[in-house]
This record gives sequence, C-alpha cells and structure tokens, in this order.
Amino acid sequence: MTGTGMSALPRLLSRYRRLPPSMSGRFRHDPMIGLAEVAIGTMWGVSRYLRRPSPPPELDRTIELTVTGREVVAHDQDVIALTLAPADGGTLPRWYPGAHLDLHLPSGRVRQYSLCGDPAVADSYRIAVRRIPDGGGGSVEVHDTLRVGTRLSTHGPRNAFALTVPGYGSPTQRFRFIAGGIGITPILPMLGLAARLGVDWSMVYAGRSRDSLPFLEELTRFGDRVQIRTDDVDGLPTAADLLGECPDGTTVYACGPAPMLTGIRSALVGRDDVELHFERFAAPPVVDGSEFSVTIASTGATVEVGAEETLLAALGRSGVNTPYSCQQGFCGTCRIRVLPDADGAAGSVQHRDTLLTDPERAAGYLLTCVSRAEAGHRLTLDL
Repeated sequence: MTGTGMSALPRLLSRYRRLPPSMSGRFRHDPMIGLAEVAIGTMWGVSRYLRRPSPPPELDRTIELTVTGREVVAHDQDVIALTLAPADGGTLPRWYPGAHLDLHLPSGRVRQYSLCGDPAVADSYRIAVRRIPDGGGGSVEVHDTLRVGTRLSTHGPRNAFALTVPGYGSPTQRFRFIAGGIGITPILPMLGLAARLGVDWSMVYAGRSRDSLPFLEELTRFGDRVQIRTDDVDGLPTAADLLGECPDGTTVYACGPAPMLTGIRSALVGRDDVELHFERFAAPPVVDGSEFSVTIASTGATVEVGAEETLLAALGRSGVNTPYSCQQGFCGTCRIRVLPDADGAAGSVQHRDTLLTDPERAAGYLLTCVSRAEAGHRLTLDL
C-alpha cells in the first residue's frame, strides 16, 4: 500500500465515526464496520512502525597503513622519516599543506604527526618524528618499534594549520615562513605550494646545529629563499632575526618551540598589517590558572592540580593514565566526563577549547589537556 493510500485511512475512519445510529438506535453503524475499523487501525499502526526511518549505520573511516619506508633525515639520528602506504594497496585521502595524521600506534597510543611529503602523491603519506626520550612515549615507540612492514591505522588527514595563499583567499602579498627544528614538517609542503603558485616568499630555518635539522638537502632546491641559522654558529636568534624585514602585507607561518613562538607573537603586537599563523608541538603554558582538585570516581583518590599545571599533567603525575594526543584542545582524544555530585551538579568547569559542542559541555564533558575548574572547586571524573 502506498504512502498516499495510508494517509487517507484516518479520514476514512473519521467519516465512519460520524455515521448516524441505526433505526433501532442499537448501533451507530454496522458492527462489521467496527471490526474493519480495528483491523484498519492495526494495519495503520504496523505500517507506521515499519516505515519509521532507522538511523544509518556509522561509517568506519579507519585507514589501515603499512610502513614502507624508514629513513634518518637528521644526521644526529634524532629524526626519522616514515613512508606510510595503504595496507590494501589503494589510494589515500587527499590532503593539503599544514595537515596532520592522528596515528593509532600498536600500543594503543594516539599521536599526531604533520604530513611533510608531497600532497600530489596519492599512494603514500610521509611523516617525520624526533625522538623525545622524556616525553609521553609516542616518539620512542615510533623510533623503536615502527619498522618496515609494521601495521598501524589512522582516520585520515586533518588540518588545523591550513595555508591561506595571497591571491587565493588571503589579501596579503607575501609569505614569511619560520621553522624551528622539527617544526619544518608542516612548513615543508607549504614551500612547494608557494613556489608552484609563484607567490613571493622567504624562510628562516633555525636549530641547534646543521646536524640536528631534518630535510636540509630537500631545501637546497629553493636556493637563497631559505636562510639557515644555527645556534652553534649564529647564536640564539631574536624575534627580529626570525621575522626579517617583514613589510606590510606579510603573512607569517611559524612552527617551533614555545619560546620561539612567544617571541614572535610579542614582536608582532600592534602590527595589524601582518598576519600570524602558528602551530606548536608542545602544550601551551597555563595562563590565569587557579588551583583546584579532582576526585577519581573509581578509586575515590583525590588529585590536586596546580595553578600552572594542566589537569592532564596532574593526572599523569599521580599515576592516573588517560589517553591524549595534541595537548592543545583541538583533537578531542582526552575527552572525559565529569560526574554530578550529590546535588546533581557536575561542578564548575572552565572550558578552554573550541572543540566541544554545547550539548557535550552540558552533558559534563571536558578536555583534560586544557579544561579546568573554578578556583577551589572539586570535580569528580568518570575514570
């Protein structure tokens, strides 16, 4: 029966209900019509249930990757480049300069690494990883366990550091690229795109020594557009050294250690004629924080969080291991829920991210890498 026919049934039933009683007054209408009404009503209910739309199944966007290449790209052997190809031999989702991968490592850790290959290559990705012995363990795992043939997975490229090109969406006229050490990884594909589009650009690449800087050989094709500065020869660079002339109409893209980025940002205060885009590879410092405490629901243990400490760091210091990745509030890996207290309130949370939606916040979720509680408040975490 078509949808149009079923929509006429309520009107038909309504007409029967308005029939006058019989001459004897015993029945409003023929009893058989009553039975038909029950049957038709049942059919209508069953049909409505069968036609009720069901939510579509969730799509599995997992991409299985295989390590097909491994190369030392900094002569002090602290940085390796990995080539990752689809395990099924197909093509990979397209990406643009500034993009990164959330890699699911064999241990279960999730870590983010910038794509530093050629975006035009459709059958492989390239990342570069510096070993950080006292870090969170992700870089050590990559260096020690990801050999050619190792399998791992991702959900595809994401871009939180997109390149806006002058004449192609940006009103500025030129680029100034600044990279510090491993900060070259998101910048490298940007150079290729700027060169292909004929945009005016220059770059400074800084690090401890030439042996510590990855991809120096690849940069030689850009000639004197790239200036190499090393601490052992030139001393620590100032913000002025890194920015160069930086005339009006310049867009600055910078990636590197926190002190370098802080100096650049301070130097550009009041320069409304200069755009600044930056990406950091470490957690930003806590600003205007206050001490607070959290309770671990599963154990009843209390963790004190310092005024200049992140909740994520305090949990790790106390032996409470929780997942994390970016440590900057935009990947969502460290999302957990705050449980309501005896009064039904979920505590007073300071959300310092732009990722969580209003319904997620209303449901009590926070990001341990950036979220905090109001001074003196206690949160109960669903851990």
